[in-house]
Amino acid sequence: MAGRFYPGTARELERVVRLYTRDAGEKIRAKGVVVPHAGYVYSGGVAGELFSSVEIPDRNVIFCPNHTGVGADASVMSRGAWRMPWGEVPIDEELAERLLAASPLLSEDASAHRGEHSLEVQLPFLRRFRETFRFVPVALGGLSLADCRALGEAVAGVAGEDALPPLLIASSDMSHYEPDDVARKKDGLAIDRMLALDPEGLFRIVRSERISMCGVIPATVVLFASLALGATSARLVKYSTSGDVSGDREQVVGYAGLAFR
Repeated sequence: MAGRFYPGTARELERVVRLYTRDAGEKIRAKGVVVPHAGYVYSGGVAGELFSSVEIPDRNVIFCPNHTGVGADASVMSRGAWRMPWGEVPIDEELAERLLAASPLLSEDASAHRGEHSLEVQLPFLRRFRETFRFVPVALGGLSLADCRALGEAVAGVAGEDALPPLLIASSDMSHYEPDDVARKKDGLAIDRMLALDPEGLFRIVRSERISMCGVIPATVVLFASLALGATSARLVKYSTSGDVSGDREQVVGYAGLAFR
């Protein structure tokens, strides 16, 4: 997706990522985060502030929605590397194998990640604060609430085995193509559930209020995992809509950056 969602050359990509980030003093030691994944011109300010505000470890697990519908409902790539404008980013093969062994819901399936932008766009922000890092890519589709709980708790069981657990990242935009005031109201309902560390409430309110939060399943999984890892508080780092950039308030997309600690 280089050249579409983010600049396609290493130099320009670094310039743009630095534009949206800052060198914060005190960092949040988060167990999990929620971060948007649109084109940087729209969501880069929220994503950049989120990644500027949290400690970035060497190991990360990134859960993204499966926009294409291709592949298994919980698809992991456990081998190889992802090619980015500056070079290759290695998959954490050892961690991926442990996750696959821990949850029968997870399947080895690279096809879900082909043509999927929502995970890829996070990698340049991670590199901004951790020059070399590893990650496990996980694309999630039609999981039930019970599945989200089981997967989140299994992920926490694996992550908790490490002295320095990996950061659990849920990639999600919020409301899509609603008037700005409607998007902010609906997104506020979902954000309130995340701030309350209430994954069941998040999952249910997104459905009952028809909130077009594309990464509700990744966010629910990361919330369950964060709770199992001992999270006791949540912080909304930043929220905005595309209207804040474009000036068009008729049809906006919402973006939220949250940290669970």
